[in-house]
Amino acid sequence: MSNKIITIGREFASGGRLIGKELADRLGVTYYDKNILDHIAEKNGYSVEMIEEDERRAKNGFFYSLSNAFGAAGYGPDTLSINEKFFIAQFEYILELAKEGNGGVIVGRCADYVLRDFDDAVNVFIFADEASKIKRATEVYGLDADDVKKYMGDMDKARANYYKYHTGQKWGEMRNYDLSIDSSNLREKDVADLILKYVDMRYQA
Repeated sequence: MSNKIITIGREFASGGRLIGKELADRLGVTYYDKNILDHIAEKNGYSVEMIEEDERRAKNGFFYSLSNAFGAAGYGPDTLSINEKFFIAQFEYILELAKEGNGGVIVGRCADYVLRDFDDAVNVFIFADEASKIKRATEVYGLDADDVKKYMGDMDKARANYYKYHTGQKWGEMRNYDLSIDSSNLREKDVADLILKYVDMRYQA
């Protein structure tokens, strides 16, 4: 299974990042998350902070689309917005990772969409109930209990808008994934067990 790519889409505080790290450690493959930003920023001369700020603007879907549209008022690579240029670079980098055949776990980055036709990719979405997410956000991520619900909502809204803008599809839609798992009553290692069991069964069939 170490040559497989596992992508993880996730609701904020559902444990997706922790599950991804657990999977990567157990498979002995590279874990990809924010380090994708670092690689692309270094290769293309972007600032990671600039890219992250552009992604945060996705919390407002209308203005996010508008800012990208103004950046793309014309045709050709010189008329694309920074975000669109970055997304293309990200798309190409994720494809390169998959084609190398070394396996890996990729969290977020629309990786499920990028690799939707790639035979060795297993696409997973992790979600959880509100109480479980609040508990993880405050106890594990250290967020302030008074602000956590709004922060969670803003983060998921940004992810949904970003995904919709770049893929034209609905973020979290079960048909876009091989597995959708409710992590509410499970430990991260238990969810990792389920995913690995699925991968094993799928490729042994």
